[in-house]
Amino acid sequence: MAVVDEFSRSVDTGLRLSKRIYYGKDGASMSAPKQPSMEKSLSSSSSASSLRLPQNHHPTAPMVYAVITEPVVVDNPDIRSYQPYDYGRCDPPALIPLHMLGVTLKVDCYLDTAVVTVDGDWRVHCLTSSALCDLRIAIPMGEQGSVLGVEVETTRRSYFTRLITPEDEQDMNDQETTKDGFLMKGNTYTFQVLQVEGGSNIHVKARWSQRMSYQGDGFSLCVPFTYPVHVFPVLNKVSCIEKILLDVNSGTCGVTTCNIASHPLKELKRQAGKLGFSYEAEVLKWSTQDFYFSYSVCSNEAFGGLVMQPPSPHDYDQRDMFCFYLFPGNNGSMKPFKKEVVFVIDISGSMKDEPLEKTRYEVTGCLWKLNEGDLFNILASNGEIKSFSSSLEFATKETITNATEWMNTNLIAHGGTNLLLPLKQATDMVGKTSDSIPLIFLITDGTVEDERDICNMMKCHTMNGQLNSPRIYTFGIGSYCNHYFLQMLANIGRGYFDSAQDIDSISIRMQKLFDNATAFLLSNITLDALQNLESHEIFPFHLPDLLSRSPLIVSGRFIGKFPDIVEARGFLADLSTHVIDVKVMNADNMPLDMVCAKREIATLTAQAWLEQNTQLEQKVAKMSLQRGVPSEYTRMILVQHDNVKPAFESVLPEEKYTKWKNQKITHMMNITVGFGNLIATVENLPPGIEELKLSEPKGKMMQAASSCWTLCVDRLCCKCFIQTCDKINDQCAIVLTQLCTALACFQCLSCCSETCDSCAELCLNCL
Repeated sequence: MAVVDEFSRSVDTGLRLSKRIYYGKDGASMSAPKQPSMEKSLSSSSSASSLRLPQNHHPTAPMVYAVITEPVVVDNPDIRSYQPYDYGRCDPPALIPLHMLGVTLKVDCYLDTAVVTVDGDWRVHCLTSSALCDLRIAIPMGEQGSVLGVEVETTRRSYFTRLITPEDEQDMNDQETTKDGFLMKGNTYTFQVLQVEGGSNIHVKARWSQRMSYQGDGFSLCVPFTYPVHVFPVLNKVSCIEKILLDVNSGTCGVTTCNIASHPLKELKRQAGKLGFSYEAEVLKWSTQDFYFSYSVCSNEAFGGLVMQPPSPHDYDQRDMFCFYLFPGNNGSMKPFKKEVVFVIDISGSMKDEPLEKTRYEVTGCLWKLNEGDLFNILASNGEIKSFSSSLEFATKETITNATEWMNTNLIAHGGTNLLLPLKQATDMVGKTSDSIPLIFLITDGTVEDERDICNMMKCHTMNGQLNSPRIYTFGIGSYCNHYFLQMLANIGRGYFDSAQDIDSISIRMQKLFDNATAFLLSNITLDALQNLESHEIFPFHLPDLLSRSPLIVSGRFIGKFPDIVEARGFLADLSTHVIDVKVMNADNMPLDMVCAKREIATLTAQAWLEQNTQLEQKVAKMSLQRGVPSEYTRMILVQHDNVKPAFESVLPEEKYTKWKNQKITHMMNITVGFGNLIATVENLPPGIEELKLSEPKGKMMQAASSCWTLCVDRLCCKCFIQTCDKINDQCAIVLTQLCTALACFQCLSCCSETCDSCAELCLNCL
């Protein structure tokens, strides 16, 4: 069962459990009709639950859930009521959404990047005050979202995230460490915090970055902010405040205009290139729609800018920073470029069913959008190469219809993954004329051994940098493909890379890539001022073409001085030269290092992978630590501490983990994409098979041991148990010792380690 389905079933079970909670005469009783029997288990595999499909309870806003394994602990912490005792367990654990007491959404928009911070206060309303439970936190993020940091404060502990290097991780061998956290479908990151009391208040602060979408003459932003009705408190003893803060710094010096907003925002400031808004209200229900906002930054004509910023005193790289951008505008009358398009499609066995079906559908849609005079071909590879035609064909109705029928007949998923030969064949087909732009689309879900050879081969085909040099656009499906190989290949070919982490997002992501890539506005762009600097480094290392549906944004470091105006040159469709005057300005209240961090880290990581360069890896690690953005060469940890108020300040490279020595450390998993999985590719595992379970299934012995432990805890306090052990005879002690040894063989020590903290506290209270 997919993790999303398991999550929805767990929440559905939790909502049914929460209906037993009684809120007194002044509150609404959420008692439900007679509940299904829970004497044995609330397992999702039971016949009762399998007959009833739950609603889709996938999180649509940052949420906190109580993890319930023992139904008996579900109760109002303020008003005890009669609850039927349930001897069974919830397997997987039920998830009860906690009541939210207040929420603040803060959004800072810079160029094409939005930094989102959500502060929420929650109450463990569903757990008796004498009980403890774990909490699961879910953070759904928008387009290309990436977790930057999390803080959690409970009455007993504080949790905060930090980035460390692998060297620091090795030094933590003497500390108590665990692993947790994974990315669910829909770009939702989820993890747990442990042992929270019933009736306590929880403060959660989550921070992430996400990409804004470009639309015509400006940008739009959509932040998950839709809360279900059951998270609103039943008893309103305090006012429930919903607050939104929005700041826009477009990086331009022109007029920036708000177009659409989903919530009633009040304008606070309006300056050249900057906007500020706020919204605050006492509400009777939380937001029932995502936060959406769009604004315009330019008119019909394309224009650009170059923003500079000096390094901070603690920056490991003391060169100045810059960010160069070109916005395409909304000029629909531009003459289209003539194109030669070749699709290279991986049809290995792992692409079976939906991945290949969706790919066929989107490739067909792209073919119908080609202009008269464009040429195309389709290559499919699974070790053997299948070709629609021996040469490029004109994009007529007849040939597109034939190509569609050919794909339906020949694109059958089986065999292995081979990319070198079809890519070589594709590059040999294109670039024979000087009046058209060659485009190669590579679509794959796997990793191959000769990826570095492929990159080096493509360097030879693109080194001249002329108009007829192939542009390479890559698309990865799932997490088994090497995203950094695909990104490096796109960088070499002055193209773009995109991916779909789950099957449901294949269509929308692939369609967006195709639409952008086939809408050229300006090609072979150069920035002459770069050559007049003493030195410079740019990310990516080749300037891509300007597309009519996507802005061009690159960043870098430099030594020297830019003039007040620089010229960006490129070719139009008629091969005439077009010049755009770009104004150079200082970054005003824009954290340029953080805004460009994800792009620069990804580019350098791909380069470090290709060159197998340890110095570049160390450079990426330093950049990651300083800017607070995860990378493949750093690790995000969740530090558990008592009475510490965490903060989001980035950790300097010289700050070591020793500040948190003797604290419990949780390694946050699946923060980054990794370098692919060759073994999974060879075994033809389909995308999505790597999804983790919310809770790993336990064996019968483990369940029995856990139930036995729960029964003992319910019946005995620690002092009584210790006194009883002191009075037992030797034979009984030997039997108990052998039993404990047997249980340890069945991995029950993990259960003991999880309960030792609670046991120690109970012992102190009893004694």
